[in-house]
Amino acid sequence: MSDGKGDVWVEAGFAELARSGVEGVRVEVLAKNLGVTKGGFYRRFADRAALLDLMLERWREGRAASIAQQTSLDGEAPRERLKAVIQLYSERLNPEGIAIELAIRQWARSDENAAAAVASVDAVRLKHVAELYRATGLATEEAEAQAFLFYCFIFGQSLLFVERGPRKRSQLVAKSAEKLLD
Repeated sequence: MSDGKGDVWVEAGFAELARSGVEGVRVEVLAKNLGVTKGGFYRRFADRAALLDLMLERWREGRAASIAQQTSLDGEAPRERLKAVIQLYSERLNPEGIAIELAIRQWARSDENAAAAVASVDAVRLKHVAELYRATGLATEEAEAQAFLFYCFIFGQSLLFVERGPRKRSQLVAKSAEKLLD
């Protein structure tokens, strides 16, 4: 459904989602943020639900493509690839990306479509990372458990405020990453 016409609305929807959750993603708010009339929205979408569906579809596709690309070995050793993914998620915090992720997860608590999108993304993420762990020689069950810990760490560390600043945080992340790579 990537015809490009709704991209500006989808981007505005994600920005508002990050700012104020799914409740804030309203046609009037988006039109105001974009400096346009609501008519432009209704020429592209039947209703707000159609926009929300497209946002979930784009998020799901984007996250799946992203993890596939991030975990692709391209001649690299599996352990090095895992280390690179940990660094990507922990050293370069993306506040808007984290806010969108959290907002979609909150939305998923009360919406079946959002819950299905989150479950799909989680399954793809776990599958790709488990494949990397299997490539290091772990048995399937162990690789799946490591992948689960990996994601608990990736998302958990992004939510924790480390009192002693960025240097302490990076030291903690580095030490934790070593444990995930043992």
